[in-house]
Amino acid sequence: MNQSIRKAAVIGSGIMGSGIAAHLANVGIPCLLLDVVPTQLTEEETKKGLTPENPAVRSRLATSAIEKLSKIKPAPLYDPAFASRITPGNLEDHLPQIADVDWVIEVVVENLEVKQQLLKRVEQHWKPGTVVSSNTSGISINEMAAECGESFRKHFLGTHFFNPPRYMKLLEIIPGRDTEPELVARMKDFCERVLGKGVVIAKDTPNFIANRIGTYGLLVTLQEMLEKGFTVEEVDAVTGPAMGRPKSATFRTLDLVGLDTFVHVADNVRMNVENEHEQAVFTSPDVLTGMVARGWLGEKSGQGFYLKKKTPAGSEILSLDLKTLEYVPQMKPKSASLEAAKMAKGAGAKTKALLGAKDRYSDLAWDILKQVLVYSAEKVGEIADSVKEIDDAMKWGFSWELGPFETWDAIGLARSVERMEAEGLTVPAWVKEWVAAGHKSFYKQEEGRLYSIHVASGAYREVEQPEEVINLRSLKEQNKVVKGNSGASLIDIGDGVACLEFHSPNNAIGEDILSMITQSIDEVRSNFRGLVIANQARNYCVGANIMLLLMEAQDEEWDEINEIIRKFQYTMYALKRFEKPVVAAPHRMCLGGGVESCLPADLVIAAPETYYGLVEVGVGLIPAGGGCKELALRASQTAGLPDADLQPYINHIFQTVGTATVSTSGHDAKRLGYLRPSDRVAVSQDVQIYQAKQAVLGLDRSGYEPIPQEKVRVVGAEGKAVLQLGALGMKQSGYISDHDYLIARKLAHVLAGGDVPAGTLVSEEYMLDLEREAFLSLCGEPKTQQRMHHMLTKGKALRN
Repeated sequence: MNQSIRKAAVIGSGIMGSGIAAHLANVGIPCLLLDVVPTQLTEEETKKGLTPENPAVRSRLATSAIEKLSKIKPAPLYDPAFASRITPGNLEDHLPQIADVDWVIEVVVENLEVKQQLLKRVEQHWKPGTVVSSNTSGISINEMAAECGESFRKHFLGTHFFNPPRYMKLLEIIPGRDTEPELVARMKDFCERVLGKGVVIAKDTPNFIANRIGTYGLLVTLQEMLEKGFTVEEVDAVTGPAMGRPKSATFRTLDLVGLDTFVHVADNVRMNVENEHEQAVFTSPDVLTGMVARGWLGEKSGQGFYLKKKTPAGSEILSLDLKTLEYVPQMKPKSASLEAAKMAKGAGAKTKALLGAKDRYSDLAWDILKQVLVYSAEKVGEIADSVKEIDDAMKWGFSWELGPFETWDAIGLARSVERMEAEGLTVPAWVKEWVAAGHKSFYKQEEGRLYSIHVASGAYREVEQPEEVINLRSLKEQNKVVKGNSGASLIDIGDGVACLEFHSPNNAIGEDILSMITQSIDEVRSNFRGLVIANQARNYCVGANIMLLLMEAQDEEWDEINEIIRKFQYTMYALKRFEKPVVAAPHRMCLGGGVESCLPADLVIAAPETYYGLVEVGVGLIPAGGGCKELALRASQTAGLPDADLQPYINHIFQTVGTATVSTSGHDAKRLGYLRPSDRVAVSQDVQIYQAKQAVLGLDRSGYEPIPQEKVRVVGAEGKAVLQLGALGMKQSGYISDHDYLIARKLAHVLAGGDVPAGTLVSEEYMLDLEREAFLSLCGEPKTQQRMHHMLTKGKALRN
């Protein structure tokens, strides 16, 4: 199946349709993007003398959607060049071309009649065996294809991508009554392995899984708020990170989704369920429908539950007072429960701490949570076959850190059920029977295997975990840690491969991580075939420990800073010269020292969402852990022949590093030159460590030899002058400050190889000395220390 879908067609070029086409292009699948023929010419088309029959006019909607992909933020494409994989067309002229594709995805307006009519047209050109799916957020799959032929229905299913398709992991697959089970299994496999999605199998019920539970949760939150008089910001303080939920919490989420869209989704359940209690819950409150009537739809209309207002001091975000419908300054809620949740580590501990403090915010959290947990339990078997699918849907679709049943385990299953019943809530019989049988949780882990309740049998059943998914936490629970300290651990991931995992605060590189790298080299040399550098924290590594550097700089401990940087440099140098293969697997934020920990590796396998960059200039410094040296060496290698012009390559590096440019994806890191052509991008973060492990084994089997020492050809004094002249121009034009210019001059000196003649071959050690000297001199600058302090206290760069 992985190879059977080689080409696709997406019908509907709106935000969702073009986003799905973009993600197909991201993974290398050429795509036909179709939309209706416009009924009128634009002003520009009229000026050009075009007619409605012109092909450019007829396919304008799809063409325009493809052109916009490079302008949308966040970017739908891993690399803007991937837009060339999408071919625009229209439904009148190009629909017959779907006979040449392997998968047709309908993404038109959420209207049953419109979808039914389109599917009839698709069937006329359908090639038997081609997969056809609908990207609907809640319309019945069975009703949609009811008037199509049996063979067509066997190949038809729902594929509900979450928006934006590139970034949201969840993909709900919804089989119809007639969908071939084998097709469902093959599509699940394809969407996981090729598209990198987290797939759950949903039943054909209103709003499927994630939107059913998520909408219910948002509505009961609104109801509790209105009944008990909480403010918008109070509810968001309770229902965000304090409960293991995203920072957008309740009302920022609603503003992002769009209040009109949310009301439509809620109505879809209300109109399609028979249970009176559900109908009541899914009836949008008057305040919500009133806001929609006013045009207060959230971000897309400029105001919703929040309003961003410009002030003389900058801008201020106001919140809506639901009693007066006026926007007022936010009041930051404070309470013992919120503080307890803030101090706790991990979503389960945070939620437990929030519920345990016994104040009005704790009561609000419980009153919301208990209803969501019971409703989720009621829907097992109706919207999905397992608790795992519901949990995964909420984690992947709504970015909850724990799903409902995982949350229930975390707060204490038996105790919470007892409290729910004492408060008059009807807990589903299967939950009570499970607790009565002596079970304390819906999940359990034994010897590295995960089990969850199988509701139909009333017993635990092992959760299938693909071989391609390596879970470092599970391995650590199985006592696979070989060595470890406060900042990092070396873990045996099997087959003679070890993984070095960072786990310091924010994975910042300090003495503990450097020490563990050295110990790991010794251990792997003796007992393993090679090394993977990877972790499964939120971000791979945010850089070096600048708090330590700032303290030493303020105390004028220059010798100490020199030794810190020297140790960093030579630890990375030892990693590069190591006689066993090393593969780095960065993901999400990989900045500064994080990048420098990857540069010495024989191979980098980045996650698709890898935001990779040498950003030291943002804190008034330059890369000094081998970053400048490695990029200069790569420029020397790329330029090739001794008489080849090296300057353009160095100019590019100077601009990238000097502007602290960060990649927008793993593929973009290649375009920027941070990754080599030989480096790879994994299909998803889930399989990244497995792929890194396989790469280590492949290098070992091929007779690995360590990277040989090589001289660096540099542009020297002449090239440095070119770089510094460019920086001077930016300073004179007002683009950079005096201190930026000082940093740029230091960076130019290092990247150029100092004041030697152009074309001189220098050693890597010489380049490291240049890095360290420039870094030390900048540490002594008051404005650099101000930038470091500002980053530590404010979390953003200071322009001074």
